[in-house]
Amino acid sequence: MNRSVASAPKADPSPMGRATGRRNRMRVTDDAITSIRHMILTGELAPGDRLPPESDLAANLGLSRTSLREAVRALTVLGVVDTRQGDGSYITGLGPELLLGALGLAVDLQREDTIPDLIAVRRILEPAATALAATRVTAVDLEQIRSYIRSDLDQDQVGDYIELDWEFHHAIARAAGNPLLSVLLDGLAAPTVRMRVWRGQTLPGILDRTLEEHRLIADALDAHDPDLAYAAATVHVAGVEAWVRTLKPGWSALAAQHVHAHGTHPRRLTEELTARVEADNGRSG
Repeated sequence: MNRSVASAPKADPSPMGRATGRRNRMRVTDDAITSIRHMILTGELAPGDRLPPESDLAANLGLSRTSLREAVRALTVLGVVDTRQGDGSYITGLGPELLLGALGLAVDLQREDTIPDLIAVRRILEPAATALAATRVTAVDLEQIRSYIRSDLDQDQVGDYIELDWEFHHAIARAAGNPLLSVLLDGLAAPTVRMRVWRGQTLPGILDRTLEEHRLIADALDAHDPDLAYAAATVHVAGVEAWVRTLKPGWSALAAQHVHAHGTHPRRLTEELTARVEADNGRSG
């Protein structure tokens, strides 16, 4: 007697079928991420905890081990999970630095026509951070902040100048005592490094003007005057915003060519500064 054997459904090899399969896998992975996130939010998993064995966790969540692995990989990229070779996966400290990674990627992908709006957001946040720092800054903070105001740099050392500029603003944000605000400002500053290098190389007198604006900000902090600090920071960032809004379409390509021709490497500088800030925020978190 012949019996018909039911066979498993075959995957649809068409482009539409493959796309549907990818969407389904992504949906399952998203469900796995949501489940782990729920465990963190409810306290079932706390910072520093080791994830349960893969087979147990997959069974408890009603997931396949493949979906769970993909979810853990995604959470590792986001900095939520730390996978240690031969020792399992752990929930990280979940500090403010997590925001820097997610924000940095999104901001870095912005087009040149959105850069003015990006700087406008910085114009809103940075004066508030500077005013807050004026009420909390210590003598040690001020000494560090002033150490980044150097007048011995010239037009050929714009890369060094941008690094000092970054450190100046980061030190002020840290002095404000709000780690999340500090991370937000760091994330907004990173994608504009090439633009700022180009501005420093091509705009006459801009380095001297910026240093003077930095001195005014530092003096306001030293006076512990939040209103004066707010005003000085607003003038400083608004000047950059006003200049960017005068640029014609295509300026970002022109800036990239000019900066590359002068041997400055803004991407490397951005990566180095971002890594330094992430480590700094990690220590304070």
